Amino acid sequence: MTKPLTRRQKRVGELIRREISTLLERKVKDPRLSFVTVTDVEVTFDLRDAFVYVSAPEGRERKEEILASLEKASGFLRHELAQNLRIRFIPRLTFIWDDSLERGQRISQLLREIAEKEDVQRSDSEKP
Repeated sequence: MTKPLTRRQKRVGELIRREISTLLERKVKDPRLSFVTVTDVEVTFDLRDAFVYVSAPEGRERKEEILASLEKASGFLRHELAQNLRIRFIPRLTFIWDDSLERGQRISQLLREIAEKEDVQRSDSEKP
């Protein structure tokens, strides 16, 4: 069982999430990383590693390309984090694809389909 995150872990994770989001939006010039969203950052207890969860509207089609580009940019991102954040250690960044948005869209689609089928069944049962 994993331990709950400490306040410090949450605070550092949120700082890193905001800063990486800003860097991707304003300083990273790689066009493959446009529209990439940082959804969450989890920091280990010793604050040496950060797991950065990302997603993009393109979804799974460009997943590997986006993750590879982020890995290439991780040195630049760590350098910028060191310049902008006042923390002792800048954690190693590990990028992980967050598919929760895609799952949510799929669930919404299934619910719409169910609702449409129920509407069709109601209209069929109301006809004489």
